Order: sequence, then C-alpha cells, then structure tokens
Amino acid sequence: MRDSKMTNEKGMRVLSPTGILGYGFPAASFERGIGREPDYIAVDAGSTDPGPYYLGSGKLLVGADNIRRDLRIILPPAVENNIPVIIGSAGGAGTAEHLSQVEAIIGQIASENRLNFRLGTIKADIGKDRVLESFDAGRITATAAAPGLRREDIMESTEIVAQMGHEPIIEALERGCEVILCGRCYDPSAFAAGPIKTGFGWGLAYHMGKILECAAIAAVPGSGRDCVLGTIAGDHFRLEALNDERRFTVASTSAHSLYEKSDPYRLPGPGGAIDLTQTHFEAVNDRVVKVSGSRFVPTDEYMIKLEGAKPQGHRTVSIAGVRDPILIETIDDVIASVQNEAEENFAEHKDKFQLVFHVYGKDGVMGVREPVKDVLSHELGLVMEVIAETRGLSESVCSFVRSTFLHYGYPGRVSTAGNLAFLHSPSDIYCGRVYGFSIYHLMPVDHPEELFPVKVREL
Repeated sequence: MRDSKMTNEKGMRVLSPTGILGYGFPAASFERGIGREPDYIAVDAGSTDPGPYYLGSGKLLVGADNIRRDLRIILPPAVENNIPVIIGSAGGAGTAEHLSQVEAIIGQIASENRLNFRLGTIKADIGKDRVLESFDAGRITATAAAPGLRREDIMESTEIVAQMGHEPIIEALERGCEVILCGRCYDPSAFAAGPIKTGFGWGLAYHMGKILECAAIAAVPGSGRDCVLGTIAGDHFRLEALNDERRFTVASTSAHSLYEKSDPYRLPGPGGAIDLTQTHFEAVNDRVVKVSGSRFVPTDEYMIKLEGAKPQGHRTVSIAGVRDPILIETIDDVIASVQNEAEENFAEHKDKFQLVFHVYGKDGVMGVREPVKDVLSHELGLVMEVIAETRGLSESVCSFVRSTFLHYGYPGRVSTAGNLAFLHSPSDIYCGRVYGFSIYHLMPVDHPEELFPVKVREL
C-alpha cells in the first residue's frame, strides 16, 4: 500500500491549525477549517530546530498558557464533530516529561468543557540499555550531521528519544483514540497517519504532511500561525490556506518542499524516504496548488533516528554595542587580546571553560564562512559568551571578560571612558544549564511500533 492510488475523488481532508502547537492561530481560520468537515486535525508540537536544550531539560518549547489557548480552541469542536486530533512531538522534544505536561493540559480542558473522549499517549523515550544493545552489535550509524557514536555519549545522555513513524499513530487510531498525544514524532507522521490508514500512498501522504506540519509557512504571505487544509484524493493532494489573505502558489509550495533538506529530491524518514524526482506542482486556481507524483522508497531495514542530549556546563553572557570606528577597525585584535588575558587569568581552569565572541555586523551569523571580509557597519553588536563547568566559574570568567573589554586600551583610543555600551543592567546574564546533542544517529528496528507503546485512557 506504500504507493497505491486511492480512487476516492472526494478524498481525505487534514486540517493543520498552526506550525507548532502554542504558536497560536486566528480563530476565524480554524472555524472555517472545521466548516470544511476535515477527517483529521493534526498539529506538530516540536522539533530539533531550537537545539538540544528542551530535550535535555524537559522544559516546554512553548509556554503552557500558549498551548492551553490553542487546545481550548481545537478540542471542543473536534470532539463534538468526531474529528480525531493528532499531536506530534508533544511539548517540543517529545520526552515523557513533555507528554506528562501536555497531557495535564488536555485533562484540564476536558474537565472545563465536560468533554468525553478516548486519549492515546505514545511514548518515544528509549532506554539506554536498548541503545547500548544496538551499539554493541554495531548497528547504530551516524547521520550526516553527527560524528561517530561513543559509549560515553549514551551513558552521559539525560534523555534519549526516537522519532516514530505513522505506524504507532495508526495503532492508536485503530484502538479508538480520538485524541492522540505523541512523544517525539517524525514531523510529517502526525499528518500522514490518517491518509495512510485509509490506503493512500505513503509518498503523497508524507509529502502533504511535510508541508502541513508548518501550516501556512508555505503560503504567500507565509505564516507559521495560520490554518491550512490539505486534501489527498486519487493520485494527488491539494493545499489551501484558510485565510483569504494567504494563497498557495506553485513557487511557494515547491520552494517549501526543499525546506530543511540537503538533497532536493529525497527526504529521509522512518523506514525510507520521500522521492520527489517525479513530483509535479500545478496551480488549481490563484489560491490552491495540486501536487502529484511523490513516491515513498523504503529502505532495506526500518531505521529510526535517535536524539539524545547531555549537559555541557553553565552559560553566562554579556551583550554590548560598539560604536567607536577605531575599535571597530581593530575589533579582531582586541578580541584576541581580551581572550588571551582571560586564559592567563584563569589558567588553573583552562580546561573547564569556553569563551566565545559573537560579533554581529561583522560575521556574527556565518562566522568563518562569512564571504564579506571588510566590516561595513558603523556599529557592532558584541555577545560575550562563557560556558563553564559550574555556574560560579561561568559568571566569574564572563565578568572578567566584560570588564577587561570595557576598559581595554586599544591603539588609537582617544577617550578613556568605556568601550562598550551595555544593553542590560546587570550586564552579565546567567542563562542556566547548557545541553548538547550527544546522539543524532540511526538505529534499525524489527517492527515500527516496538519502541513506541500506546497507552489508552478515557477522559
């Protein structure tokens, strides 16, 4: 059934309210979507885009109040109209802690509105023993973005999750779940599960899900917080913005199909990859685009991506502006001198901290890859960042760097006043624990559902 063609021309409709649960959306757009009688409501709630912090810390990516606001709009009409709701990557990283927090919000809304429904939760946390078993058997491979995995990376990880495909979600649907809350989920899976369950081809379902997961970002003008309706029928799917101010075009839809991809024709996921070599984009009218020809190519082994995070220390930053043209001219030399003084002053801790300068207006975005080598700005933004083993050390090094830079006597300086204009008081800001990705690797499984237990309860 992976690339079978359904002949039902009415098709199946999937409503995507917003790019991330908690980002918000216009209630009028959502009401318009409900009026189109969708078969499913699906919404992504997480990503690795914000980095490893939310995975490592268990903190929600979007505030609980924002999640509550969105679900108060989504859940009552969905339950009333018997429309299943599927939430992918709950809370941001889809950990058990995130699942628990979002499940509590759902329970509160159900109680407030006297809603009765069957809730399915699907955990995505993977035990270290299970990962070590595959590691010792030599069955874990690195993604293109990751180095080889070490045993200590596994042991030092505070959290490990795996990206589920559509199969555990279909199991929850088959068990009668009307609201499904997923742990870490391959982003398009929440949108593809319903169509695949019905028999639509995996390639079309996943390609449609790839676009719907970002809601109206692929529309013109783009927005991550507006509603979109995807309809899959026969050998194609259609995309329509539910706000008259937005429209899908061939250019915007095809461009978004390249989103977050290193290969323009292939998007890997659990069990295989979407193949876009034969994909065709066609304007139905000035607001709706039709997409056909997308295929799903399975891999020999069903591979899932593991994501792990581990603590790397404590971060303190100081943010300042530089306006003196003489200092701007010699900024690299001054940074090097301040860095040397910090390393000398904290020589006994040299292996316990990292000092990084980010210079915005020069190369703060691209770093060494910045092609424009001459500074063209009349002012620079300077972020001094220290990551250290302890909070105390990170704060001490940052305060030393800040004060040294503030009074540094660079060549040509006329005024003996401060070199930096600080954005905040206090000028040094402790940012908390720092986490890094420790695992970003692929692991084979015998069955797509084996690592993702479905728990069902009545609300």
